[in-house]
Amino acid sequence: MSAHEATAVATHQPGTKKLFMWVWFWLLVLTGIEVFLAYLRLEPHVMLVLLVGLSLIKSALIVAYFMHLRFEKIGLFLIIVPSLVFCLVMILIFVFPDSLRIVALHNIHP
Repeated sequence: MSAHEATAVATHQPGTKKLFMWVWFWLLVLTGIEVFLAYLRLEPHVMLVLLVGLSLIKSALIVAYFMHLRFEKIGLFLIIVPSLVFCLVMILIFVFPDSLRIVALHNIHP
């Protein structure tokens, strides 16, 4: 291993114990908020938006810190984002027609 490689390896600090504890604390807080929201009587649309939004924040924290992707290069980001978009499009392609069918049945049989 050359001196440059040793320096590069030595300077790459993925995170400290204190950082991971803070991330874990915020994940716990977000989970508590989700549980609290489950007991509220909110409209289903509002509840869905809030829970999905909080889940996206939690998943971003997990991916960034516990999977150490916050410290990776842009190339990894360019691999993950198109894959995510592809998966979302495929879900919409397969789920959207069924949702239209359910809405049509609901309008016929109220």
